[in-house]
Amino acid sequence: MESLIRRHGGRRVVSPSSSAAAASFILLLCAVVLLNTHVALCGCYKRIFSFGDSIIDTGNFVYLTGNGPSQFKELPYGMTYFNRPSGRICDGRVLVDFYAQALNLSLLPPSIPEEGSGQFENGANFAVLASTALGPDYFKTKYNFSLPVPYCLDNQLASFKKVLGQIAPGVDATKSLLGESLIVMGEIGGNDYNFWFTARQPRETARQYLPDVIGRIGAAVQEVINLGAKTVLVPGNFPFGCAPEYLQGFQSSNTSDYDATGCIAWFNDFSRQHNQALVQEVARLRSQNPGVTLIYADYYGAALEFFKNPKNYGIGDPLLECCGGDGPYHTGMTCNKTAKVWGSPANFASWDGVHMTEKAYSIIADGVLSKRYADAPLLC
Repeated sequence: MESLIRRHGGRRVVSPSSSAAAASFILLLCAVVLLNTHVALCGCYKRIFSFGDSIIDTGNFVYLTGNGPSQFKELPYGMTYFNRPSGRICDGRVLVDFYAQALNLSLLPPSIPEEGSGQFENGANFAVLASTALGPDYFKTKYNFSLPVPYCLDNQLASFKKVLGQIAPGVDATKSLLGESLIVMGEIGGNDYNFWFTARQPRETARQYLPDVIGRIGAAVQEVINLGAKTVLVPGNFPFGCAPEYLQGFQSSNTSDYDATGCIAWFNDFSRQHNQALVQEVARLRSQNPGVTLIYADYYGAALEFFKNPKNYGIGDPLLECCGGDGPYHTGMTCNKTAKVWGSPANFASWDGVHMTEKAYSIIADGVLSKRYADAPLLC
């Protein structure tokens, strides 16, 4: 800055031309600072709308149970962050909670309780436990296989459109609202395989309908883009073979059935196949939708961090569930108020044998937010 100043009678005086240069420098400096400010300060998105299953359900399934009993309505669910059951299938926060907090938004409410009246100022969560990407009719017609619940991506998108018609009626208003929102499309599709595998159906058949699962997810992404969405996060699946319920249910005496982390190799290979196909689908959608930001979130890779190096995260054995029984991998009992909690959930990756702990979700969310496990920045 000294080069922009000249001396005059012992005083430092800024010449008109130097003053203009100084102003330009300050503006440039401010622009650099603003461009590198955390998203919580710049406010990239005004809302989040999310779709998925029990991995990110924040209360829709519990609401749908009405006055009926459910272990999700009781401790130890919710014990970590909320100190009470919150409708989440976890000891605390789930992935979409961490995204909302990183974006300086309030935690997303479940959509169904206020579907006909809520204004959802910071967005809404349409995810429902046990949801599938493909609907029940698909499995019944093609494989004579009955899903245990009717919830699927079609239901969630229909609810989404109903809410949009309420809070942003008209095409222009909808496009404007979605243009300033983040859409989180999943994780979804895991239950299309979980229900099949746990029913002991032929494993290879799942490979046959995998392209249809991917196609349905892609169609849902295109649908929200057509409505006006400009930023869509599309997460992949977790390593199925590392879930304690899979490890217990598909135990093998053959050591070659397990990978280096102790997970079941076949199921992890299948997860990777799904994710590779999803990456290709995201790339296809990018090419067809210039001007739209599509982000693939590698949940599989982010999760492997604590399966490979659990001690780095304060996790003991990542293959043991925190809330369960005395069986292998702490399995053998459904997580409920009478189940055994084996210690602080902060020392576990698995909460109940199927769903992860808040600690695990925080590690995965950090991997996505830091872009280590996302192929484009989520934070602006």
